[in-house]
Amino acid sequence: MKALVLSGGAGTRLRPITHTSAKQLVPVANKAVLFYGLESIAEAGITEVGVIVGDTAEEIQDAVGDGSKFGLQITYIPQDRPLGLAHAVLIARDWLGDDDFVMYLGDNFIVGGISALVEEFGRNRPDAQILLTHVPDPRAFGVAELDGAGQVVGLEEKPEHPKSDLALVGVYLFTPAIHAAVRAIAPSWRGELEITHAIQHLIDARADVRCTVIQGYWKDTGNVDDMLEVNRTVLEALDRRIDGEVDELSETVGRVVVEEGARIINSRIVGPAVIGAGTVVNNSYVGPFTSVAENCRITDSEVEFSIVLRDSSIAGVGRIESSLIGRHAEVTPAQHVPSAHRFVLGDHSKVQIHP
Repeated sequence: MKALVLSGGAGTRLRPITHTSAKQLVPVANKAVLFYGLESIAEAGITEVGVIVGDTAEEIQDAVGDGSKFGLQITYIPQDRPLGLAHAVLIARDWLGDDDFVMYLGDNFIVGGISALVEEFGRNRPDAQILLTHVPDPRAFGVAELDGAGQVVGLEEKPEHPKSDLALVGVYLFTPAIHAAVRAIAPSWRGELEITHAIQHLIDARADVRCTVIQGYWKDTGNVDDMLEVNRTVLEALDRRIDGEVDELSETVGRVVVEEGARIINSRIVGPAVIGAGTVVNNSYVGPFTSVAENCRITDSEVEFSIVLRDSSIAGVGRIESSLIGRHAEVTPAQHVPSAHRFVLGDHSKVQIHP
């Protein structure tokens, strides 16, 4: 079995972060989301991986390399434009050959990995197997309709009036039967070749399409709220480790990781939290569910339930919470101007101001 990992896409819901960085490389607990997926694939015993790349191909390739650090053999497959999940299967046809494969969306996060799913698929070998999970608002997802016996009878992509609350999780398993299906479908109203339409084609042809409803944790990390929630989940499993310097005026409480080369000076760190290598926290408070990447500076400030990317600085700004701060960002206090605010914001930013 092979794996096809999708790492293209524009990442519009994570702008402005994704104006300059691939969404799959935004870190969760100081490790790229994409890396968790690659590790799950390796743990499932799969070694041959095709990675679909788009505009951020160079950044993805620099981060992943040849795959050897994950125990994988990586082949990069360029996609000129993000034209749908089924289009990714279409352009990967030659590389996939006649092998079964798992398709994994690179910005998805699944606790517990996919080993059991891959084993189940290998035993039964249906034409397609999909993962489903109950969600509060299925309108933003592909949605499955099941009959009374729990068999998949219909799939819809982002329906206005969903027929169930069962959303498709971003992991799919296929035999070569999927190739004829992706060639048979037409682009949707979005101009994309939808994988839901290809699977529906298999259902209509009476192929063996099965589903597994997962009860574990799954997130599509496509927006800031979900990124922060996944970060919280990962940090909850953190083991305490202090490899950096913590001075005698500082306190670390609970599951705190201070990486080698980091320095904590006259500060309080309350876990679960991780402080990256080379980062300096001075006269500050870092609270629970916060990950600070490498080579950052936090001075005279408080940060909680947030993700701070590498080479950024926060100085003298009081309290920050529920925030995602990009690479090389600077957060400083503004000069006091009555009834005025001053911003430098990226495209599609959202700002909340206390009156």
